[in-house]
Amino acid sequence: MPGVIENWPEWKEFGVAPEENTKGPDFAKAKAEIIAQYGEEALRQSWLRVCKNLETVTEKLSTLGSDSIPTFHMSEIRDHGLSDEQQAQLKSSGCCVVKDVIPEAEATSLFQDLKKMAADNKEKIPGWPAESPAMLRIYNSPTQLAIRTHPNQILLQRTLNALFHDESNETGPEPLSYTDGARIRPSGLKFLGLGPHIDAGSLCRWADPQYRKVYENIFSGNPESHDAFDLGIRKTADQYLFKANAHSAVFRSFQGWTALTSTSPSAGTLMLYPNISSVIAYVLLRPFFSPPANEEDVMDASKWTFDPESSWFPGTMKEESQRLSPTSHPHLRLRECVKYIPRMSPGDTVWWHTDMCHAVDPEHNGEGDASVVYVAACPTTPINKAYVKTQLQASLVGRGPPDSPDVNVDERRLKGYKGFDDISEAGKAVLGFNLL
Repeated sequence: MPGVIENWPEWKEFGVAPEENTKGPDFAKAKAEIIAQYGEEALRQSWLRVCKNLETVTEKLSTLGSDSIPTFHMSEIRDHGLSDEQQAQLKSSGCCVVKDVIPEAEATSLFQDLKKMAADNKEKIPGWPAESPAMLRIYNSPTQLAIRTHPNQILLQRTLNALFHDESNETGPEPLSYTDGARIRPSGLKFLGLGPHIDAGSLCRWADPQYRKVYENIFSGNPESHDAFDLGIRKTADQYLFKANAHSAVFRSFQGWTALTSTSPSAGTLMLYPNISSVIAYVLLRPFFSPPANEEDVMDASKWTFDPESSWFPGTMKEESQRLSPTSHPHLRLRECVKYIPRMSPGDTVWWHTDMCHAVDPEHNGEGDASVVYVAACPTTPINKAYVKTQLQASLVGRGPPDSPDVNVDERRLKGYKGFDDISEAGKAVLGFNLL
């Protein structure tokens, strides 16, 4: 079945035994505060209801392949927007592929430009991981700027941002561009560094009082009432409470890839768990319960024990994104429910909600490079405006963004650099020029 992972990769497990960076005083403090605020009974009610709901969710997803990830076409969005049915579908799954956002010939040409720039500046552009750098820490190449400021990108991001609501009128769907890197992954390059994980912070979801409030219904015994699209609460959550390279203060409503080459299962693509609310609820409740001694009882949520004492948060490290694995989060049935996204052609995009579990394909057995530019959808919020202003000020003098303070390359001196003079007015607004 297309989209199904037939052989689970050798990703790290997080449920075998506590590691030092998954427990400690900050973990214990957050746990104690939540128990004091919401109480054992509410947490237990949510645990049982979420696990029961996951039985239905996982049973459905286990029978589906990449069909569980909606696919839309940019021409339809440009002409008609998203229908009510499509919006409901997207909100339910939390992700989508949008095809033909950049015309294929244009995307292919932009890839060739990026590849040439990377080759011409090979000794100057840093990459990650160090042993086989495929993720390029270059931020304002002509290719990246052309994609970020493309009219279709701006319209699509506005459409995605509009799925969120905020009655305070302090935010808006107009997109602001988060500067991120690019990837050129050659065929044959294995990569196990990004197994199932959730970005936008890790321990801060429990530790920051405002971030915790985003999930109040989950902690208070009413997980079905959780609204994953309430920006009114989330806009001031501190995703950067524990400062680390894996985290950002910026709220990305949807993370995104724009494909510059074809990608497909086992050929350098992305994997998603197409559900938001049940998965994040389970992840948030998991540290409050310990598994039964008998392995045969693990899937019976009623046999898990409420555990107010342990400071172990499986898969949670202050300096990393939230990690997940079959042993640490068994009720998610990750092996059956994490799916390859549909095949993508140059110019196609994939988007996933800020709370979504995702992973990077550890295999690339396809022909040629698997290349993407990381482009997210970011609404206008006070925090995002402040960051984008600082980001642009850095970009104009050739520096990397604030989230990459250790990149010491003046991009203005790179061969092929063109700067911002040819950017459209709409593109400059997205980049934050009107904030200066």
